[in-house]
Amino acid sequence: MMKALAKFPLFILLSCFVMAGAGCDHSNPNWEKEAANPDHLHKSLKEITDVIVHDIFSPPVASRIYTYSTVAAYEAMVPGYPQYQSLAGQLTDLTPAPQPEAGKQYCYPLAGAKAMLVVGKALIFSEEKIDEFEKGLMADFQKVNMPKDVYDRSLAYGEAVAKHILAWADKDNYKQTRTFPKYTITDNPARWKPTPPDYMDAIEPHWNMIRPFVIDSAQQFPPPPPTAFDMKDKNSQFYKEALEVYNIMKVDTPEMENRLAIAKFWDCNPYVSHHKGHVMFATKKITPGGHWMGIAQIACKTANADIMKSAEAYALTAISLADAFISCWDEKYRSELIRPETVINTYIDQEWTPVLQTPPFPEYTSGHSVISASAATALTTVFGDNFAYTDSVEVEFGMPPRSFKSFREASSEAAVSRLYGGIHYSPACMIGVEQGKKVGSYIAEHVKMNKG
Repeated sequence: MMKALAKFPLFILLSCFVMAGAGCDHSNPNWEKEAANPDHLHKSLKEITDVIVHDIFSPPVASRIYTYSTVAAYEAMVPGYPQYQSLAGQLTDLTPAPQPEAGKQYCYPLAGAKAMLVVGKALIFSEEKIDEFEKGLMADFQKVNMPKDVYDRSLAYGEAVAKHILAWADKDNYKQTRTFPKYTITDNPARWKPTPPDYMDAIEPHWNMIRPFVIDSAQQFPPPPPTAFDMKDKNSQFYKEALEVYNIMKVDTPEMENRLAIAKFWDCNPYVSHHKGHVMFATKKITPGGHWMGIAQIACKTANADIMKSAEAYALTAISLADAFISCWDEKYRSELIRPETVINTYIDQEWTPVLQTPPFPEYTSGHSVISASAATALTTVFGDNFAYTDSVEVEFGMPPRSFKSFREASSEAAVSRLYGGIHYSPACMIGVEQGKKVGSYIAEHVKMNKG
């Protein structure tokens, strides 16, 4: 042993002994900058979206997953960024998360990614997919070569924050609503009934009982009631609205081609079934909330936002989506309005089918319209108005990208797409936009993240 050591110069031996006494810290002096790459956060959110698509969560449930996951990431990182403040006390029943140990160094981006994935994994079914992704992400963080004690401490802190967020989520009444009765079908001609081809049960009839994140209650922003049902009088307003849906896509012109493209681009139906003879198969796609979370990611990348501004954009967008769904679903199961497909097949043309597959829940107001307007308000709050971008979120689902001059322009197109798709009457779209704006504006006024 001594002969072997004698072959090394004395200054190398002394250096090794000094480093051994200090824990042999070979960390990268630039690790903090490299660890703060926002791509770590972007990839984590995209993984959660992919699992939501795989597990076929309904749009309201998906919004819940996004919100708790992104709030967890934000809360785990906020202690490291003095310009930002916690959401504790701003979101309903959210108390302060555990604080990092004073005098200790942390990698807050690592803690944030860990918190997001722990919460996301707890709220989905395919946990193994999150586990596999997390292994790769942690390997990426290890490549930046931060001190091992910082790495371990940061993971532990992320887990502690995630545990706090999950305890908060556990009290939002979601589990209780899983046991509530299904929607009851009646013979009332104005009331929603299951639609072809699968005649699925109504989705989430008790979603208005989920605890809101910012709005006072599900009933805070009620829209005016829908047009009174009347298909006996061909001069009635309701008959005219049904006829508008029936006729809007019947003429083959360039304008119709554009309307068809808009309808399909914003379809965002997480489960579309196809029937050919005796064969049935399904297509899985992104939820409308997932589409807007993807738009948030595009905005972050377009603006070259740092990791904390990205976390802010994700959390505010998700919160705005979640409360918009709660508000919208409250109205859906209050008015319980019948869908155009059922009305047109019964009173106008029994062979007519809509461009898009009708979603399994009441018509009024349009979910796309409400949540898109709310999300657009959130993104405008973070990135400003007239923020031009190209939406390529659904390229992987076969949709070509579309460009927009602002988030509000995109939300308006998302709203009218439901009329073009044959699944909503025009008032549900127009009034839904106003409902979503009210929800989004209220959230923007009451949630402050960036102190600047």
